[in-house]
Amino acid sequence: MTRISELLKRLVEGGIEVTNEIKKVMINTEIESFSDYDCDPFYSDRPIPFTETEIGEVKTISAPHMIVTLLHNMELLEGQEVIIIGSKGGYLAALVAQLIGENGIVRVLDTCSNVISHSKQRLTHWPTIEFRELESIEVSPVAFPGEFDRVLVTGHIEELPSWITDRISDTGFVIAPIGPNNNQHLMKIEKQEDELFPTDLGPVCFGSLESRRHGNQYVSPVELAELLELVIHTCQELDIIELEEINQLQDIIAELYFLPNDLPPVGEGGIPISEHPMFKSLIEKSDSFIRFWPILQVILHPIIRQIGFENWIFDDYDSLE
Repeated sequence: MTRISELLKRLVEGGIEVTNEIKKVMINTEIESFSDYDCDPFYSDRPIPFTETEIGEVKTISAPHMIVTLLHNMELLEGQEVIIIGSKGGYLAALVAQLIGENGIVRVLDTCSNVISHSKQRLTHWPTIEFRELESIEVSPVAFPGEFDRVLVTGHIEELPSWITDRISDTGFVIAPIGPNNNQHLMKIEKQEDELFPTDLGPVCFGSLESRRHGNQYVSPVELAELLELVIHTCQELDIIELEEINQLQDIIAELYFLPNDLPPVGEGGIPISEHPMFKSLIEKSDSFIRFWPILQVILHPIIRQIGFENWIFDDYDSLE
């Protein structure tokens, strides 16, 4: 049995419905084709990075249980037109393209040119998949005619823009994580005779859909919390983290989830790093998990570089050698 087959079996045993069609396309689609990063966490049902943007944002492919959940609720049929907003490295598009067949079409939209370029490179021989860069989620893309059978939004959005809701076909629907950064619900919004009918599929926590295009826009508290959760999972897989260290990091993560998303920037006229609410606890408790600073550094390095935190990590770690 392959690693992906074993993973899907564990998901079914955990109560997640995996149809034969979804199982088949996931077994036939190697996650390693869509990310050059370590893909081992994916087989432990964890999200994995697939690229880093020019301003240091790490973009990820969702954990398998969420991939399965999204695909199952999309109710995909042969020959449909599917819009995916938020590329996820092209992996989701490859799965959807197989489920809707050669008479269907997948249109992938993303606000980040790096992500579009990455996804195109990974899907050069997939004629039923198209790509467009979005100026913003609020701005309708050009050259996409007609109505949409299915729309999948893979990043959190506070409300659906009218260019999406106006073009959903009758009995078509959108699936999207709707809500603020730290409190979303996965919503299925179906159109019937020009009316929209929402169904709540449960609470979720997705990253931002919009790419930060300016250097003075920093990671949000929720995004930092998600990265620290990835640190825990990675260190558990490597068996290099103790229970006390996990508890310390989880305390920090809990604090981050309760912080507002409109905090002032770090440094350069903002709050000093040592006093900033997003990093104060991380600095104060660093002695408790100094053994895995190298892994912390690798996962957080885009944020670290943005705020001038990198030297602090290097200096403290080197002092213990």
